[in-house]
Amino acid sequence: MISLTDSQKIGMGLTGFGVFFLFFGMVLFFDTALLAIGNILFVAGLSFVIGLERTFRFFFQRHKMKATGFFLGGVFVVLMGWPIIGVVLEVYGFFLLFRGFFPVAVGFIRRIPILGSLLNLPGISGLVDKIGESNAMV
Repeated sequence: MISLTDSQKIGMGLTGFGVFFLFFGMVLFFDTALLAIGNILFVAGLSFVIGLERTFRFFFQRHKMKATGFFLGGVFVVLMGWPIIGVVLEVYGFFLLFRGFFPVAVGFIRRIPILGSLLNLPGISGLVDKIGESNAMV
């Protein structure tokens, strides 16, 4: 079992609440207040989980500056009151930031009984493999 420090436990809670508020904000037709709270909680939780220095190094690597710009710009746009445009920018930035992690996640999901059989269906398997190959090259 993985042992977590108290700050990492707090970070997991903050990140979970952040994802909940983001989801709930989108369900309620892009409610600006819920999306703003979700963004703040998500970024704060991430900082608690991996630490401030590692968070800063993750977001501000030279090759990730475009992705960071889109993600943090999307957070800023949501905070300014344009939730749909902000969420689109955030999703694009999130995809660019974490695209190296997607092949690992797909490999993990393929080992889960029901989800793995869905990912191995003919049409979906080819699509997932293409996404994994394009992300592995970057």
